[in-house]
Amino acid sequence: MGYPNGWTIGVLCLALVMLLPVAIILTGLVTNASDAWGHLAATVLPEYIRNSLVLMVGVGVGVLAIGVSTAWLVSTCQFWGRRWFEWLLLLPLAAPTYILAYIYTDTLEYFGPVQTALRGLFGWQQATDYWFPNVRSMGGAIVLFSLTLYPYVYLLARVAFLEQSTATLEASRSLGRGPWRSFWSVALPLARPAIAAGTALALMETLNDFGTVAYFSVSTFTTGIYRTWFGMGDRPAAVQLSAVLLLFIAGLVLLERRSRRQARYYQGLGRALSQARHPLTGLRAAAAWLACFLPVVLGLAIPAGLLLAMTLRNAEDTLDRSFWVLSRNSLVLAVLAALLAMVFSLVMAYGLRLNPTPLLNLAVQGANLGYAVPGAVIAVGTLIPLAHLDNALDAWMRQTFGISTGLLLSGSIMALLFAYLVRFLAVSFGALEAGLTKIKPSLDDAARSLGQSPTQTLIKIHRPLLGSSLLTAIMLVFVDVMKELPATLIIRPFNFDTLAVRVYQYAADERLVEASAPALAIILVGLLPVLWLSQQVAAESAPPNPSDSIGLR
Repeated sequence: MGYPNGWTIGVLCLALVMLLPVAIILTGLVTNASDAWGHLAATVLPEYIRNSLVLMVGVGVGVLAIGVSTAWLVSTCQFWGRRWFEWLLLLPLAAPTYILAYIYTDTLEYFGPVQTALRGLFGWQQATDYWFPNVRSMGGAIVLFSLTLYPYVYLLARVAFLEQSTATLEASRSLGRGPWRSFWSVALPLARPAIAAGTALALMETLNDFGTVAYFSVSTFTTGIYRTWFGMGDRPAAVQLSAVLLLFIAGLVLLERRSRRQARYYQGLGRALSQARHPLTGLRAAAAWLACFLPVVLGLAIPAGLLLAMTLRNAEDTLDRSFWVLSRNSLVLAVLAALLAMVFSLVMAYGLRLNPTPLLNLAVQGANLGYAVPGAVIAVGTLIPLAHLDNALDAWMRQTFGISTGLLLSGSIMALLFAYLVRFLAVSFGALEAGLTKIKPSLDDAARSLGQSPTQTLIKIHRPLLGSSLLTAIMLVFVDVMKELPATLIIRPFNFDTLAVRVYQYAADERLVEASAPALAIILVGLLPVLWLSQQVAAESAPPNPSDSIGLR
């Protein structure tokens, strides 16, 4: 397609800039040398790898058990409350795992209300008189990650179950298989690609986490990167740790794609699962209700309720001036990052629409790799080139004008915004690309026939039609930035804290009361896109046209 090269060049340059932090980390595998790396590799690296693998396996099992079972129950069974659980089961996605870690530790520790009540009820005097699980442990981290990340699996699995043809399941039933045997032998294999994708997303979020594993003293790559960079002051070793973690993520993505490489299932019959739900009564209905109720209560209702009670009970200490300053900082960063991500994503998506060459497609895919990379890795990859640029500029200013500029970019809001863009560009790009695909190419042809340039077509034709997609892109990035901790903790300017950073700092100092208001604000903001997504899921659950033809990959 012979469109102006300006769009192609602009998209390529933008993609290369977004890919720079990841490229910096990958080159660190061969170009960075550190005296401490040998010591780290022989001592703590095996522990990082072991803990990361245990976390991945445990969280994978947890999100699969919760997400798949609840998705199957609300999609194919009929019991009291099912319609409510369809969207309620998505809500725990709004609560960052590190906030649940702080809340449940405070509630379930030895001097917390639960163990205190148990000692008073049974007359126990000391900890040796009874056994109680330790929340601040690997097992506790796995449970909390599972409670907050299962919606990734639930959402994709539920969509897959809804898209399955009723005739396929009825054929299984006619061959003498009951509902559960049909689930294991027919529905689950058909939904395997979607389930694998949801599990991979949950595991990438697990590897990205810093607040939970740091608070629970579980040594992983993210905690190791932070300690190596700030505790030891060894940048090359931190880069190499980041590179190893990046290889971990790449292996996870490749494993997920390989697991569904041959999983291609096509169905040519209509779907109408809502018309053929299996009715549950008695104990089965109660068990189904409880299976859907517990994840919502444990993953959101209890933590949010406790935070709300703490905030209101100590309003003078929690809703003070510092809270509003932190809210302003977080709001400014989130708004700026969301708007920039929307603009950059629109440029890339539209540029690819104008000139869908293999080179441009590869560049855009590379620019969107950031969402699969942990925030700590992106932070390291962002600071290194900016530090080189600052040093080069300072040296030139000293030599030319005798003036020291210091660090203009490193540790600034600009650096933080750049890291956010690298991390969350894929979120906004996905929303805008989906919106552009719904606009018929004939509209572009009509606009060009009237003498409109590609830029004029974007402004006058596409922008009005992309209203909901633009809003979605802004909203998703806004919420992700509000919750982001690792990159913010590493890059933020001095004396510039956000709600997420302050929650982590207060919780690390065992000052959960002061952390309650910022933590509650993060959860409430996170509920916005989740509620919107829940509404979309509820709309999708309406009986579809029987003539639909579905293909799963």
